[in-house]
Amino acid sequence: MFVKTFGSAVYGVNAYTITIEVNVSGDGAGYSLVGLPDNAVKESWLRIHTAFKNTGLNTPRKKIVVNMAPADIRKEGSAYDLTIATGILAATEQIVEAEAIGKFIIMGELSLDGSILPIKGALPIAIQAQKEGYKGFILPVQNAKEAAIVKGLEVYGVEKITDVVGFFNGTQILDQVMVDPRADFANAVSEFDLDFSDVQGQENIKRAMEIAAAGGHNIILIGPPGAGKTMLAKRLPTILPPMTLHEALETTKIHSVAGKLADNAGLVAHRPFRSPHHTISDVALVGGGTNPQPGEISLAHNGVLFLDELPEFKRTVLEVMRQPLEDRKVNIARAKFSVDYPASFMLVASMNPCPCGYFNHPEKECVCGQGIVQKYLSKISGPLLDRIDIHIEVTPVSFDELASRKRTNEKSDTVRERVQKARDIQSNRFAGKNGVYNNAQMPSNQVKDICQISDSGTQLLKTAMQKLNLSARAYDRILKVSRTIADLAASEEIKIEHLAEAIQYRSLDRENWAG
Repeated sequence: MFVKTFGSAVYGVNAYTITIEVNVSGDGAGYSLVGLPDNAVKESWLRIHTAFKNTGLNTPRKKIVVNMAPADIRKEGSAYDLTIATGILAATEQIVEAEAIGKFIIMGELSLDGSILPIKGALPIAIQAQKEGYKGFILPVQNAKEAAIVKGLEVYGVEKITDVVGFFNGTQILDQVMVDPRADFANAVSEFDLDFSDVQGQENIKRAMEIAAAGGHNIILIGPPGAGKTMLAKRLPTILPPMTLHEALETTKIHSVAGKLADNAGLVAHRPFRSPHHTISDVALVGGGTNPQPGEISLAHNGVLFLDELPEFKRTVLEVMRQPLEDRKVNIARAKFSVDYPASFMLVASMNPCPCGYFNHPEKECVCGQGIVQKYLSKISGPLLDRIDIHIEVTPVSFDELASRKRTNEKSDTVRERVQKARDIQSNRFAGKNGVYNNAQMPSNQVKDICQISDSGTQLLKTAMQKLNLSARAYDRILKVSRTIADLAASEEIKIEHLAEAIQYRSLDRENWAG
């Protein structure tokens, strides 16, 4: 008997339907699998055969041929176990309603005892199934809530292969998984474990972080160990505008493909915060591998990528970030195919000012020799620094500030309201301009029109560049940041005070900064 079942393959963050054709005939015995499967798919028969025995299902002593179409796309992973097993059960008439199977996408890895193990990419698979008009999606119960985000698709979570048999034979009723993504998203979007009010002192650094959040600017924090750089960076997502449903869906797709979602997880409600260790490889950071997977920059899409101790990262790792920082996507090319992963993130970096960490420290003396500070800083290339708009020096908090009980620190909610108002101004400003959503993304040809300054402002900027020995690349960055400061003040024009504040956020551009 000949039967078709349907699964799905994920490439990049999109899914493509795979047709599993199963033919069981009496002329001979054996099992053949064709259609460009990888080793994990080839091994599926041993899992299927053992699962049948351990759950009381019959293993046919006939010739079984399984074709995975289209045959020119490589099929990878163990998620096709349930698809193939269901086809075999239908072809041997252990599932009576073979026609009903064709209305469903069926995916899941089989354990030897017949239980179903979770898969990656359930959300993009569900989206594609809904687009192609399938009635439903049968998948492991751990992934069911994730797939149920998609409306117009019946989603059934199963725990054992016998659940699938009973469902199609009408002897078992499966509960359709129903979720309300809008309600779940609305309830979770403003709940954070961290808050800006946890940080004592550092008011000037908090102000710089607010400006960075308001304009989507990349920022680098320079300061000695224990000054609070990491603590501040971890709280940046709490002052960013809440994700839209579209952004949440995009982010969830990437985390689903990478297998980073927890069991029974729904939409990702909070902006991601990724903090890879400085020993990370360039492939792990930008994505790729033999079977391409999203890297850290894609997992940070719509959120924050935090690189702690920036000069300790290998130079090759930092250099591969340059193009994604500009294009806001990364392309992974292979001989037979290429995939694109989105990578629109805010870069937050931190570093010690020198190897010992105490250069320019108000109390402790730096023990680094002459030229060591400059050599340490030169580990970060000029082109990468050129993509970081705000440089801010972090000084240690005094004991009196740490122990003070009188100060009431501003909460993240209050700061986020100001950031949201500034972002709304930018949304109106860049409406209709493709790919530009905030001031940081503004191309150079728009800077002259949008960031116009008065004659006195021009003179101030000229004097600052001469007196502070600022490099030429600082010019556009200062104008963009000053535009964001003006937006936070709800000012249509960039005033002298906005420009003056922006100028102080270019520490590393000063030619004499490292002595």
